[in-house]
Amino acid sequence: MTIFLASGNTHKLEEIHGVLPGVKVLTPADAGLIFDFEETGHTFLDNSMGKAIALWRQVGLPTLADDSGLCVDSLGGRPGVLSARYGSEEGSPLLESPKRNSRLLGEMSGMVNRSCRFVCCLSLVLGPDRAFSIQETCEGLLLEVPRGSGGFGYDPVVYLPELGKSVAELTPAEKNLVSHRGKALRRLRAIIADLLESGI
Repeated sequence: MTIFLASGNTHKLEEIHGVLPGVKVLTPADAGLIFDFEETGHTFLDNSMGKAIALWRQVGLPTLADDSGLCVDSLGGRPGVLSARYGSEEGSPLLESPKRNSRLLGEMSGMVNRSCRFVCCLSLVLGPDRAFSIQETCEGLLLEVPRGSGGFGYDPVVYLPELGKSVAELTPAEKNLVSHRGKALRRLRAIIADLLESGI
C-alpha cells in the first residue's frame, strides 16, 4: 500500500516508518509537489482531516495527515492546535524549539498543576467520501527545566512519571510505545491491515 503523507517533517516520517513497516509512505516532494496547507481549524481533527483531504485532491491516492500538539491544563489547553506557532508573532518566523520551550516554562513559572498531554490526530483519506480518523494522547507533567536531547519539539519539557524520564530521554523504541503518535499509528496499522485484508 502506498500512502502520501501531508508533511515534509522528517521526524514524523521516521516515526511513521517505524510503526508501519511494509507501507510505502511518500511525501508531496516525492511526487514533485509543493504542498502548503494553512492550519486554521479549531481542533486537531479539523486540521488533520483538512490536510489529508487537500492532499488527496492533488494526488488522487490514499493520504495521511497528522495534527499534533501539547495541551497544558493550567493554560486552559494551550498551546493546543497552535503548538508549532506558540510564542511567534503573526507573520513572523516560527520560534526554534528551545526558545518556544523556554517561553512555555516561563509562562508556567510558579504554577503547581503541571499536568499536560501530547495529542495526535491522524486522518487517512481513501476517497472523496471515505476516511478514518484516530486521536490519541500521551499524558505527562511539564518539567521546570528541559531534560534530554532526543526527540523534537516539546519532548524535553514533558516528563512521564511512569517511566521516570522526559520524552526526550526515551529511546526511539520506547517513544513509539508510549507516545501519542505511536499509539495513534498502531490503531491506524490495525485499520490498514483490515483494509488490505478486505481488498481496500
